[in-house]
Amino acid sequence: MYKDLLIRFTLGGAAVMISYLITVLSPWKILAGIFAAFPAVMITAVLMMGIASGSKKAAKIANGSVFGMVGGVFCVATVWTVLQVSGNWGLSIVLGLLFWLGSSIIVSSLRDKLKNGRKIRGRVKVNLHSGIQVRHK
Repeated sequence: MYKDLLIRFTLGGAAVMISYLITVLSPWKILAGIFAAFPAVMITAVLMMGIASGSKKAAKIANGSVFGMVGGVFCVATVWTVLQVSGNWGLSIVLGLLFWLGSSIIVSSLRDKLKNGRKIRGRVKVNLHSGIQVRHK
């Protein structure tokens, strides 16, 4: 457990440090924003799950991170919009995080519903098709 925490702390801390250094040293401030969105947490989570439990569980973590990244788009859009309208960076961050979490959950739920809907429709088609085949024999 301590080894896992040390690896997570080291990788996450290194990503934050590099992002900050780019912000301070880079003449292109947009580059700092790009590095601020570096998915260090996702990479670390997939790495640790792969080491601890294998590739299949690591793939599930990577698959789930897609929802968080879609939520990241909503977070960025919310923070940018609220900053443009109000100029209040604290409110922008709080609302951005709320929109990130909410949109990630909504996208995940919608995908599950669509996935389950396709399975049900597929089963019905197979059952109808099987029934038709039996009648023709």
